Amino acid sequence: MERSLEIASVPENLRIVEKLIDDISAKHEFESDMYGKVLVAFVEAVNNSIVHGNKSDPDKKVKVKVRSADNKLYITVEDEGPGFNYDNIPDPTAPENIENINGRGVFLMNHLSDEVKFHKNGSMVELIFNLV
Repeated sequence: MERSLEIASVPENLRIVEKLIDDISAKHEFESDMYGKVLVAFVEAVNNSIVHGNKSDPDKKVKVKVRSADNKLYITVEDEGPGFNYDNIPDPTAPENIENINGRGVFLMNHLSDEVKFHKNGSMVELIFNLV
């Protein structure tokens, strides 16, 4: 299975991503725990691309690709931004960062996905989930 889509960088388009997750969940018969992990991590990745990568510019696109192979689900999300230093993100659970509103998306992706890889200087993230 492979699906791709391209959306304009507006928050309303997160609904399109949620629909894609529903379709994937039905195809793979996700249990509620897996559905929740994929939903939150995937939506966070797309939201980060919209808000941080593309600065909510509706003329910029977010490209999404989802494929399953070898009992794994691979999700890539790419924006048109310059990327970011993904190795230097403060821990949002540290006491000094607890009130900061930024930094939670990458934290959630790392904790909900089985593997997270950044490509293209951080303008592309790959989320990997084990399906078995």
